[in-house]
Amino acid sequence: MALIGLISDVHATPAPVAEALSIFQKAGVEQVFCAGDIAGYREQLEQTVALLAGSGCQTVVGNHDLLYLDHYADELDNEAVAFFKQLPASLETVIAGKRVYMVHAHPPDACHGGIKLLNRQGEVQSDRVALWAEQLQAFDCDVLVVGHTHQVFAVQMGNTLVVNPGSSAFNHSCAILRLPEMTVQVLPLSGKAIERTWNWGDHVIGSEITGASTLDKL
Repeated sequence: MALIGLISDVHATPAPVAEALSIFQKAGVEQVFCAGDIAGYREQLEQTVALLAGSGCQTVVGNHDLLYLDHYADELDNEAVAFFKQLPASLETVIAGKRVYMVHAHPPDACHGGIKLLNRQGEVQSDRVALWAEQLQAFDCDVLVVGHTHQVFAVQMGNTLVVNPGSSAFNHSCAILRLPEMTVQVLPLSGKAIERTWNWGDHVIGSEITGASTLDKL
């Protein structure tokens, strides 16, 4: 059996990343995957990058990471820039005989759009599952790991288990994938209940009102 730690959309918030890495270590996790969006929204980017790089976490690039590169690509001594430049758009590997594919939003290499399966109450919507099952029908992998939408789910679609561990910063979640069993355990972070669906349009962070921005626009 192989244990894979999953995190995503960490958004420059190092504390839940450190907590997730500690949980993974105690559980005997062999590899850690991050589905992108290391940058964005919060300001502790250097610490967050250092945690991911130091853990050997395998990471794909997210839309916020690309946006950061657009703004700071010329800063040669910027460790975050160097880290983001070497990230792939997707990752494909075989673990315990199972083909695992990871991308930020949806395959093959999209950083925008994303797989949304839940409503605002965090309930799986059968019509959305059917839509994505059809779109992924020709996609050949056993496990697809995604992020971007700030939704937490593990749903079987045909031959593919689609997993979004949620945002460690905003959904307060991480996950452990067990292979070859293909089971997923979602774990809470930051001493908070897991928020299955998190949308900028529904939340106020500190003194910053973000009602004009929604995940559909990210």
